[in-house]
Amino acid sequence: MKSSFFGVIQRVGRSFMLPIALLPVAGLLLGIGASFTNATTIESYGLQSLLGEGTVLHALLTVMKSAGSIVFSNLPILFAAGVAMGMAKKEKDVAAISGVIGFLTMHATINAMLELNGLLKPGAMVDGALGMSVGINSLQMGVFGGVLVGLGVAALHNRFYKIELPPVFSFFGGTRFIPIITALTYVIVGMVMFYIWPTIQHGIMDLGGLVNRAGYAGTFIYGFIERALIPFGLHHVFYMPFWQTGLGGTAVIDGVTVTGAQNIFFAELASPNTQHFSVEATRFMAGKFPFYLFGIPGAALAIYHTAKPENRKLVLGLLLSATLTAVLTGITEPIEFSFLFAAPLLYVLHCLLAGLSFMLCHMFNVGVGQTFSGSLIDFFLFGVMQGNAKTSWMNAILIGIPLFPAYYFSFRFLITRFNFKTPGREESGEETKLYTRKDVEAAKEQAAIQRLENTHGVSELIIQGLGGVGNIADVDCCATRLRITVNDDSLVSDALLKQSGARGVIRKGKGVQVIYGPHVTLIKSNLDECLQAAI
Repeated sequence: MKSSFFGVIQRVGRSFMLPIALLPVAGLLLGIGASFTNATTIESYGLQSLLGEGTVLHALLTVMKSAGSIVFSNLPILFAAGVAMGMAKKEKDVAAISGVIGFLTMHATINAMLELNGLLKPGAMVDGALGMSVGINSLQMGVFGGVLVGLGVAALHNRFYKIELPPVFSFFGGTRFIPIITALTYVIVGMVMFYIWPTIQHGIMDLGGLVNRAGYAGTFIYGFIERALIPFGLHHVFYMPFWQTGLGGTAVIDGVTVTGAQNIFFAELASPNTQHFSVEATRFMAGKFPFYLFGIPGAALAIYHTAKPENRKLVLGLLLSATLTAVLTGITEPIEFSFLFAAPLLYVLHCLLAGLSFMLCHMFNVGVGQTFSGSLIDFFLFGVMQGNAKTSWMNAILIGIPLFPAYYFSFRFLITRFNFKTPGREESGEETKLYTRKDVEAAKEQAAIQRLENTHGVSELIIQGLGGVGNIADVDCCATRLRITVNDDSLVSDALLKQSGARGVIRKGKGVQVIYGPHVTLIKSNLDECLQAAI
């Protein structure tokens, strides 16, 4: 059971690789674009002539921000399709589109439930509870919602993609059944999540009250929870009340009452009377800088060094781009997701060290704020350029320096001690293995033997009737017939094709249509598997 569980986890982690590979570039576009189009940043440093509205640079940076933002805004649906495709055993394209259908159906159902219960009105839900998912106003579920859909769709797909229905419904059998059962299933899932998810969100808000009452320990709890909620997309629900409401504090600045940690920081930034930025406000922001700038590079280096020597070049590009994205822009998901599912214990450790970083910054009066991330850009603009006397930014560096070896040695020890399958550590025979060409050829040969032994001869007859594997250029199907392109039509045998159960054969040059009836999708799936195994 344990082996099976970790095998599934490995497959889930592998299915994350496609959307993860996109995140570093999207993060750079979003981070740089957002940082240098921020009105407060431009005004604070007198950069209106260079970066203000109407300038060429502002237009270019706005485009960059928009291009990067669209990826992160739609990350949940990308994971829904990616996980479904990665976890599907066969017919992965059908699984991917079904993942999208499941995601849309679930959120459309939640939206309908919210509207029926009058919860889409302003103030009806706690701030941050709702969010837009591909244009649907729904509960804010983040990447967790996408993963929930992807895993469910993959399970449905692997169970039903070869289903045979009664003759009257046979057109809807095989792979055509997957989008249907997905849509029906996720109507129910959407209804269930409508009742469950708000309870989770309210629990997070209650934790926020605990944080405020617990001093340094509360700051540690804040940092831990904020990081732990990243995979669930609920970190916004948690930290926004601290940043934008009285939960994050109240201060009188130049005669004006300001509430919310981030609002207090920017009001102090604009004030000529600020002697030192309020640490009671920045304790909800400053803690990110040490582990973003030092801890995450240490974790990445540990993952690289524990990868097998022959695989290090393969993982270097992923780790390097993901680390640079985290450091330069504060977008940490690319590096975090690279070990989250492969080694959940590492993520727990990461959350603990993040909480420690927040607590130490609070204790040592680090007064550096941020726009939306703990990036090097924000650290330079709102820490270094403000002067150490007002921000104590040097203390953040002193906290960060020991975090690098703390991350490196702890990650390295746990990876090797528990043999976590972080990128580049796949073992021979495991699904996540980075196969050599020799391995692939051997696996294909063995699969071909097993496939021919396990089929009822139908696919083998079709292949023989079409002149053999080498004569088949393309295979597709419509509602009732296989549509095949062959290299040499003289090798096609109508008699063999009819022995396979075909009701008729239509030939037009190199185009061959073999009529089977509405269950043709099941025949095509078996045929594709045989062809793939025999290549």
